[in-house]
Amino acid sequence: MTYLLLNLPFLAMTAVVTLLTASRPGFGRRMTASAIAAAVLIALTAVFDNVMIAAGLFTYPEGLISGMRIGLAPIEDFAYPLCAAFLVPAVFVLLSHPRRTAQEVRP
Repeated sequence: MTYLLLNLPFLAMTAVVTLLTASRPGFGRRMTASAIAAAVLIALTAVFDNVMIAAGLFTYPEGLISGMRIGLAPIEDFAYPLCAAFLVPAVFVLLSHPRRTAQEVRP
């Protein structure tokens, strides 16, 4: 199994769970915040993965990666920060209870 195939279920789950929150309040703001967080996490991943690969801490078998790289890091390595930036807030929204207004509390 290649790393790209390993990433596909996580990417699909992230897309589905994120779309399930589209009708919740603040979706646009949350997507903006998630996009900013994803950019920061991807930048950090690019820097630190390249440093760790250059230092020889780990390698990737050529037969298991697509061949596309950002520096020394294979493109597949960037799926995890992308999923984290969108999936974690989406799960939080789905698991949180909506706030009840004063009118809903009154009988």
